[in-house]
Amino acid sequence: MLERFFIQAERAYATLPFGQVARLSAPGLTGAEKLTIMDVKLNPGGGHSFHFHPKQEETIYVLEGRIEQWLEHERRILSAGDALFIPRATVHASFNSFEAPARVLAILGPCAGDDGYEVVDVFDRAPWKDLRGPAHV
Repeated sequence: MLERFFIQAERAYATLPFGQVARLSAPGLTGAEKLTIMDVKLNPGGGHSFHFHPKQEETIYVLEGRIEQWLEHERRILSAGDALFIPRATVHASFNSFEAPARVLAILGPCAGDDGYEVVDVFDRAPWKDLRGPAHV
């Protein structure tokens, strides 16, 4: 049965090295074709290092805390209420460089695969591996 309602108190998060993720929309979850939506909690010191989505656009909206956001070679600090649009196939990275947890809403489209998400990590390649120091995955 496909999900339609996502109640915060009932939300199940998957634990990843940088924090936690809950899917709010994906083909295998909702039947979506155009939108993949993820509620992402970034632990202090955590982050998703340099990567891109070959066929997907993305918007990142900061819900709580602050993040160090990279869009190609540009670095900005985003706070709750700030957002970023990332064109298809554009390298980017999100880090929580602060002491408090951060939470973002990641919205991607169109969907790719059953989980709605395609990613190519490039944090170990030049020039990305040298922009920030040690890799954070």
